[in-house]
Amino acid sequence: MTGPSNVKRDYPDILAGVVMVGLGALGLWAGRDLSFGTPSMMGPGFLPDVICGIIIAIGLFVFIKGLTKGHEGIGSSNVKPLLILVVAIAGFALMAEPLGFVVSTAWLLIVGSLADQESRWREILISTVILTAFGAFVFIYGLGVQMPILPF
Repeated sequence: MTGPSNVKRDYPDILAGVVMVGLGALGLWAGRDLSFGTPSMMGPGFLPDVICGIIIAIGLFVFIKGLTKGHEGIGSSNVKPLLILVVAIAGFALMAEPLGFVVSTAWLLIVGSLADQESRWREILISTVILTAFGAFVFIYGLGVQMPILPF
């Protein structure tokens, strides 16, 4: 009779694979009512289904790799940058309609850049001006996204 297995799995990869497969399956489920179509006559569900299928395939690959690879501990993590990014994205989502694209994008870029401890204010401000202007031209004027540009 053999004892318990001493094989340690790579739990971060296993967890990442499970999350990716779950997200891909959730995407397929959410778009289940969209018609797929054919490659020559794509339906509204074609691209989401293909992308979700690719996510599931990558997730399965990562999961299997995690089962066959040696153990790597998850270790400690710094939660502060993650929280800063969540606040930046949530602020953008909440401010986009009432305050407009320019203000909400500036919030997203400035607050989001605080997640990097090595960022410098001059670089942050320059990149914020350039990316906000570029985003406004592409999304608001070029693609016609229905969002106010400014709060007034």
